[in-house]
Amino acid sequence: MMDFLADTWFVPFLVVLTVLVFVHELGHYLAARYCKVRVEVFSVGFGRELFGRTDRYGTRWKFSLFPIGGYVKMFGEMQVVQGQESPESRMSEADAAVAFNTKSLAQRAFIVFAGPLANFLFAVVILTGIFMTIGQPTTPADVGDVVANSAAERAGFMPGDVIVEIEGSRIDRFEEVIRAVRLYPGLPLKFQVMRDGRRVALTATPDIVDEEGRFGTQRYGRLGIKRTGADRQLIQHGPVSALLQATHETYVLTGSIFSAIGQIINGTRDTKELGGPIRIAQMSGDVWKTGLINVLMFATVLSINLGLINLFPVPMLDGGHLLFYAMEAVRGKPIGERAQEYGMRFGLAMVLALMVFATWNDLVQLRLVDLFVNLVT
Repeated sequence: MMDFLADTWFVPFLVVLTVLVFVHELGHYLAARYCKVRVEVFSVGFGRELFGRTDRYGTRWKFSLFPIGGYVKMFGEMQVVQGQESPESRMSEADAAVAFNTKSLAQRAFIVFAGPLANFLFAVVILTGIFMTIGQPTTPADVGDVVANSAAERAGFMPGDVIVEIEGSRIDRFEEVIRAVRLYPGLPLKFQVMRDGRRVALTATPDIVDEEGRFGTQRYGRLGIKRTGADRQLIQHGPVSALLQATHETYVLTGSIFSAIGQIINGTRDTKELGGPIRIAQMSGDVWKTGLINVLMFATVLSINLGLINLFPVPMLDGGHLLFYAMEAVRGKPIGERAQEYGMRFGLAMVLALMVFATWNDLVQLRLVDLFVNLVT
């Protein structure tokens, strides 16, 4: 069944995306309900409603025609304070008590932040479940062999070294070494290794590797060490230990994604590595074929990405709203209606431009642009 669905990229993509969007919007919804804000609509997707139901609190839960994204509509959310007139003066007492714009600055910021927070918490929940049931992949971070003429040999690594720290971060597993090295091609990294019972400091600059794959050229770093010891083990954790390990793993993955985005911005990484919805859909189909655990891990990474990107201080995103609230906290009053309007237009333009650029990257990597050019020339 999974193989059949994976043959069509769109189906696995929709399944994964729908779950992540639902989780994100559920964060906004639960925070709004906690702050006693009336939620009018909870929609997965945009456009015309396909089907839905209204619950006893008056919220319309629905699936809409265009399934990319979603939203929660709260009562009073779009009203802007004009002049000195308070929002309460234009509402009945009952409406003012459940309106978004009558809530305190801290409550409004909490409701907005709750969406990205839900995505991070969802990643922790998935990883906690995996670490409790399947186990956490764990391989000792020791060095078996050092590849000749490699970054490791130039840095002075020796067989028998045990890597305990990279750039000040503790290392417990060989998987953490691979992740750190791959993320920083051509950039010097400071290592701490245990050698004959003493700690030794080494600095290595991972070799740059550009690998052509199905999803385009991927650049990563290679240290040049091999292991000859025990194979990877899956260690099952108890509830508390699994939660702690999952939280740490989510933190590390968030930092890795943030670093990769920063490298694209500063030019260390090629912008061609930036993928859009087509590439994500293609990856969803491929991962779907490999089994449930890999699908869950893929959803974990996407959930963290969704949470992190939404926190960027760009109007139209949650981070943009939080930026407006930060300015309101400094000024002591909301920013003007016109400033908000221009900010939203600018944010929309940025988001659309990024989507177009990422989609163009996808089309180029899939060779669809070349096909089109050949057809018309």
